[in-house]
Amino acid sequence: MNDIESAGGAQQGIDAPALYLNRELSLLAFQERVLAQATRPETPLLARVRFLSISVTNLDEFFEVRVASLREQAVYGVGVPGPDGRTARQTLAEVAPRANALVQRQYAIFNDELRPALAAEGIFVRQRHEWTERQQAWATRYFADEVAPILTPTALDPAHPFPNVVNKRLNFIVRLSGRDALGREGQLAVVTVPSVLPRLFSMPADPEAGAGDSADFVLLSSIIHHNIEALFGGLTVASCHQFRVTRNSDLWVDEEEVDDLLNAIAGELSRRQYGEAMRLEVDVTCPDDIAAYLLDQLSLRTSDLYRVQGPVNLHRIAALCDEVDRPDLKYPPFAPARPTGLGIDADIFARLDQGDILLHHPFESFAPVQELLSRAAADPQVLAIRMTLYRTGADSPVAAALVDAARAGKEVTVVVELRARFDEAANISWANRLKEVGANVVYGMVGFKTHAKLLLVVRRQAGGLKRYIHVGTGNYHARTARLYTDFGLMSSNPQLGKEVHDLFMQLTSFGDTSDAKDVIAAPLSLRASLLASIEGEQHAAERGQPSWIRAKLNSLNDPEIIAALYRASQAGVPIHLVVRGICALRPGVPGVSETIEVRSIVGRFLEHTRIYAFCDNGRERVMISSADWMPRNLSRRVEAAVVLRSPALAKRVLDEGILSYLRDGVDAWQLLSDGTYVPAHGEGPSTQLALLQQLCGFGEPSC
Repeated sequence: MNDIESAGGAQQGIDAPALYLNRELSLLAFQERVLAQATRPETPLLARVRFLSISVTNLDEFFEVRVASLREQAVYGVGVPGPDGRTARQTLAEVAPRANALVQRQYAIFNDELRPALAAEGIFVRQRHEWTERQQAWATRYFADEVAPILTPTALDPAHPFPNVVNKRLNFIVRLSGRDALGREGQLAVVTVPSVLPRLFSMPADPEAGAGDSADFVLLSSIIHHNIEALFGGLTVASCHQFRVTRNSDLWVDEEEVDDLLNAIAGELSRRQYGEAMRLEVDVTCPDDIAAYLLDQLSLRTSDLYRVQGPVNLHRIAALCDEVDRPDLKYPPFAPARPTGLGIDADIFARLDQGDILLHHPFESFAPVQELLSRAAADPQVLAIRMTLYRTGADSPVAAALVDAARAGKEVTVVVELRARFDEAANISWANRLKEVGANVVYGMVGFKTHAKLLLVVRRQAGGLKRYIHVGTGNYHARTARLYTDFGLMSSNPQLGKEVHDLFMQLTSFGDTSDAKDVIAAPLSLRASLLASIEGEQHAAERGQPSWIRAKLNSLNDPEIIAALYRASQAGVPIHLVVRGICALRPGVPGVSETIEVRSIVGRFLEHTRIYAFCDNGRERVMISSADWMPRNLSRRVEAAVVLRSPALAKRVLDEGILSYLRDGVDAWQLLSDGTYVPAHGEGPSTQLALLQQLCGFGEPSC
């Protein structure tokens, strides 16, 4: 009997570590599923290139955040074993070989599958040994004119210590021989490559041909490597090798000890580029002694070394997707639909007075949300706007509309989350701009990130003041609304408006939302509400009554929620979960989770929707939310879930958001009890493609 089987059976066994999958290993499994998209022949070729790049950047973030956190726990002996029983040190030991295998797979796919496939389409990513004599001459001229003036080589000697190389920046370590004009003997030098230089160039196939000649592509690293000796006059380059360092990029600010959170975080941003080293990447030809030297300078171990068969900045290859004008090698474009009765010139306030609007992105347009804001900014009857901003982008039309509203004299209150990872700089910029025009800018509650997606507009009408709201599962970000699947509810329902108002009061001042019925917030009551709903289904099954649980999430690793799901499964509740990324629950364990099925969808769009649905004695309680079922979301963040009281809207969310994905036989993966994922069997087509066809008439001229 294995550990999983022995942990099953009795209800008291649901806390056994063997019943919980490791969070970090589960996250790596998700990156493996993303990378698998780069190998699918039915995926357009340039989209396959982009999936490869996404898997590389995702793995970078994994080291910057997750490995960094584990390393700190292991070094300082803090933290306790996770639900799976592993300590931070044990997890790191398992992560290293799994991550290294993933990196080797990335390069194998690029070298053995994508480069040949691109070449077959006339798109060449030329390596140095493939250049013609004319291309070599072009590269030499380009290097001398555009690259060399920006580079500053650093000799490594007592007067020039090893440089503090920037996070994820391209570098070269060069071994030199001979003596320079001052008689100094060459040894080692480092060349750091500034980010101001583009990493991918079009290289003329025949530099002396006319303007109409076709172009090949070459990486900046190849141009520099080809011309590296020009940087060291009088010396001979014995060897030259790329390297890249991934550093700890998480920010830490003690909110209770700072007077101004914005200034404190702004001050920390510059340090992110120079955090503690987590990983060293070198090209596969780098000699052992040089690799050991780099590891020593960065205080890294041999297990932190990743040798790669190609450019260390492989994610830069994604630039091909924008540089190559080949629509036949990309996903076909589509135009998101607009809800019936809500054309571009429609009175959005009058339309919301008639009833709620449900938006399903990216199949339906995000424009109505932007229009609600822009029209509220210009409408003299609008008195106040309140909004949360988590991720919105540097050129956000949403934030720009808030600026316009403040300039127009509206009472604008914006809860800006300054700690939205890797979006801190953009959020700080918008916070400053909003304050400059008189908006009331706050940063949520001390100790809690504000992750809820909320918008409230207060408008004067004939019968008095009226509230209009939007509650969503995704960020107020126009670009990601074209790339992520999300739901948003727009409404003028008085009860919803009051509860959103109360939640804003709690965010900006003091308040209590514990008695809310339709807008349920974390960290106050969402966890308790979810546990009560799961327990309700358990009791219904024990009484022989109909029961079921269905949920769609980005991540599931909250031990208390998982234990409740195990108990419900033991009672016989059918549980269907669509979990895109991390899942610590083991489905299909005898006596514990036999009635639980877990699927993951990886397709053209990033699955981002959070939906909770319960049988609820046949009433079908359905919610959309900003919160995953993770400890951070339910206990350490401000989140919001809204109950869909309209049976028609609840049915639509359930059908489009969960049931259709349970039939998907193209983009779905099934989680097995041993933690592995296999392609899932289903009688349906790709759900994402089906929704494109269903909601926006994908491929039809009217769309």
